[in-house]
Amino acid sequence: MFVEMKPYVGLIEAIKQRRAARTFKSDRITEAILQEILELSLQAPSGFNLQPWRFIVVTEQENKDQLQACAFNQRQVGEAPVVLICCGDRQAKQIENITSVIHLGEEAESMTDSYANYMRSSIPEFFTNHPSFETMEAWTNRHTMLAVAYMMLVAKSFGVDSCPMEGFVSAQVKEAFDIPEEVDICCLLALGYANEPFKQYGGRFPLNQVCFHESYGEPFGIH
Repeated sequence: MFVEMKPYVGLIEAIKQRRAARTFKSDRITEAILQEILELSLQAPSGFNLQPWRFIVVTEQENKDQLQACAFNQRQVGEAPVVLICCGDRQAKQIENITSVIHLGEEAESMTDSYANYMRSSIPEFFTNHPSFETMEAWTNRHTMLAVAYMMLVAKSFGVDSCPMEGFVSAQVKEAFDIPEEVDICCLLALGYANEPFKQYGGRFPLNQVCFHESYGEPFGIH
C-alpha cells in the first residue's frame, strides 16, 4: 500500500538547515521515508534523461563496517542507519539504455517519433565527440551529483540529516560490493539523524565573489 509522505520542512528551510552530519544517532529511518527520499531524488535532471546514477543502499551493520574500513574509518559510515554508495554507470550511453529512455517517454506520452530518432542519432555522436567533458566518468559524476543534491535536500525536508563523503578507496569499495568495472563510485552519502553538537554553519562566499556578469571576472549585481 502506498503511503504519501508529507515533508516536515519547506524547501527554503531545508536548504538553510542542511549541514554535513559528522556523527549519527542509532535511530533508524522508516522504510516509508527512505523510499520517499530515494524516489524523489530520482526526479533529478540528467542529459538526454539517460539517468546514469546507481545507488547501493547499505543498512546491515556488517556491510557498513566493511564500507567504513574502505573509507578511512570515518565514524559516520558505521554510525548512520543508511549509507548510500552513489555510482555512475558509463554504460548509460549504450543503445540499450537509450532505447529504455525512449520507452519511458512513450509511456509518459511525451516522446515523439522525431525526437526518438534524434536521440538515436545524436547521443552516440555526443559521446564520441564529448565537447564538454574529458572522460565518461566526469559526465556520469556530473549527473549523479545532481541526484545526490536532490537527495540531501529531500532528506532534510523529512528531518533526515546527511553527510556526503569523497574520502574512500574506490578500488576497495568496488571489490567489497561487487561493483562492475564500468560503474564508477562518485561519493558516499550517510543518512540518519545527527547527534549533537551539530556542525555549525561555515559561511558561504558572497555573490560578487562567485558570480560574474556576462563574462568571467566582470562584477555581478542585481539592478
